[in-house]
Amino acid sequence: MDIRFSSDAPLYRDSNLTVVFAAFVDGARVPCAISVEALEDHFGAPAASRDASMKAFNAGRARIEQVARAHLELSNGTPVLLKSGHFPPGRLAA
Repeated sequence: MDIRFSSDAPLYRDSNLTVVFAAFVDGARVPCAISVEALEDHFGAPAASRDASMKAFNAGRARIEQVARAHLELSNGTPVLLKSGHFPPGRLAA
């Protein structure tokens, strides 16, 4: 399975408090997202702040994509929503 991540800027979604980014699995675009809660708990974003969430995502992007890749592999390339429980307890280094 060939998994690559788009270099496009992620999008903040107020409607469900996520930051959305894209993966390509065997050439097909697959939506991925991480909850704002996970960004707060593990990447240092202050509560429900759009700018802080985007900054935390960008700083932690490599780790976020690493975890998303693992879940894409497990799910055979279906969309991924990463939540706080997908990361070990505590704040992660970017």
